[in-house]
Amino acid sequence: MTSALHRAAHWHRPLMVFVSAMALLAVVSAVGIVADPRVLTGVPIWLKPFKFAVSFVLYGATLAWMLSLLPGRSRIAEWAGTVIVAMSVIEMVVIVGQVLRGTTSHYNETTPLNAALWQAMGASILVLFAAHFVIGIVVLRQPIADRVGGYAVGLGIGLSLLGMLAAIPMVAGRDTGIEGVAGAHSVGVPDGGPGLPLVGWSTTGGDLRIGHFVGLHALQALPILAILLSRFVGTRLDEHTRVRLLVVAGGAYGVLTMLLTWQALRGQPLLRPDALTLAAVAALVVATATAAGLVVARRRRPELALAA
Repeated sequence: MTSALHRAAHWHRPLMVFVSAMALLAVVSAVGIVADPRVLTGVPIWLKPFKFAVSFVLYGATLAWMLSLLPGRSRIAEWAGTVIVAMSVIEMVVIVGQVLRGTTSHYNETTPLNAALWQAMGASILVLFAAHFVIGIVVLRQPIADRVGGYAVGLGIGLSLLGMLAAIPMVAGRDTGIEGVAGAHSVGVPDGGPGLPLVGWSTTGGDLRIGHFVGLHALQALPILAILLSRFVGTRLDEHTRVRLLVVAGGAYGVLTMLLTWQALRGQPLLRPDALTLAAVAALVVATATAAGLVVARRRRPELALAA
């Protein structure tokens, strides 16, 4: 355990320092949730910093690990990782600063200062997206030796970009009808209404955070799937078959991200889908199961693959 932590500390230093800071902020925010009675948009005021801090711990640690897998050092990728840290720090400073001021950070244009802070956040997110995209290009240009792991990393980075794009409807063309509010998470209902525990996703209308969340965490989901495939079926399925299964899973994951965003844009709560949404989910499940079944049916036995 100690040696693993030591290796992790030497991945991408700025990212790992940021991860440590976010872990500390998560603890502070958790205390704030309990100790600070203030409520903002229907939830404890420290819940947003807590969720963002936890999310950045996962994002930063995963990205640093992925960079450590590259066969050769890439100054471009390292610089892109450092840019991501800088942009993330800007976002978290605004979020925590606005909590300390007792107001919202996202979509807040009620005063010139609030508008400037919100615009700074928006600009930092765009730069972060570009830096994340650059890392994706580097991963494509420097294939990882483990083909299954390489596909997992590439698909994870690509699908997390899709998750970032899923957030665009939160601000693009959204007229909330409330002066000084330049966007919203919810569709069909005001932000701050009844929501699911912890995540706060609306239970009365659509919520665009769901597709955004699912897409972003492809960064962890696909590598975890690759590890599970190698560990539990690695002796029965050759590398080529595991790669194909991973591609099937990645395609299904991307479609699921878009489906959840589509459901939200139609004003439907996650747990109250209509017949059309259920039909789309059923079609996705059948298509994914069929594709996975065909891949397994056409697999080569490991001993034959070695002989080839």
